[in-house]
Amino acid sequence: MKRKIYDLRPWARTARHSQTVLTVPGHVIVDYLAHEVERPLDVEFGGRTLRVLDSGFRWVRIHPTGSGEGVLGSALTAQLGVSGAPVQVYVDIHTGEGVGEDGLPWTDDVYLDVIGDWQEGRVMETHVIDGEELEAAVQGGRVTPELAGAAWALARQVEAELRAGTYAPLDTLRRYLSDPYT
Repeated sequence: MKRKIYDLRPWARTARHSQTVLTVPGHVIVDYLAHEVERPLDVEFGGRTLRVLDSGFRWVRIHPTGSGEGVLGSALTAQLGVSGAPVQVYVDIHTGEGVGEDGLPWTDDVYLDVIGDWQEGRVMETHVIDGEELEAAVQGGRVTPELAGAAWALARQVEAELRAGTYAPLDTLRRYLSDPYT
C-alpha cells in the first residue's frame, strides 16, 4: 500500500491555484481552486466522459480524522465545476488515515475507489474502480486476500450510501458548500 498525502499544490496540470486547509470537528477539509489549468482532465464514467478539472474548477476533500493507522475507512473528494456544483464525487478506500504535522491529510491507499455522478443535488450513479490494481496488489503480496475482501465490502457499502444520500461525508460537504465555516 502507498501512503498518499492530499496536497494538489504541486499538480503540473494547473498553472495557478489556491488551496485552503480547514479543520472542523471530525474532518479536515482541503479546498483546492484551479484558477488556471494548462491541461484539463476528462475521465470515463459509465460509458461517457466527464470533465473533472478545468480553469475555475474546485476539488473539495472531506477527510475524516480520528480513526488512525490500520483502520479500514474512506475519504471523499468532490470535483466541482465552474458553477460550483459537484460534477463527480470520488471516494478513496483506505486502510488508515491521519493528518501530518503540516496539517495535510494522508491515507494508506488500498487501491479501490468509488466514483459517483452528481446530478440535481444528489449522487445518481456509482461505480467501483481500480479493482485490477487491488487484485495486482493481492497477487504481488502487498495486500492480503482478507483485506481485499474487506475493502470490496466497504466499497460496496459506500456505493450504496452514496446512492441513498446517507454517506456521512456528504453532509459535511453540503454544509461546507453552503457555509464554508467562515
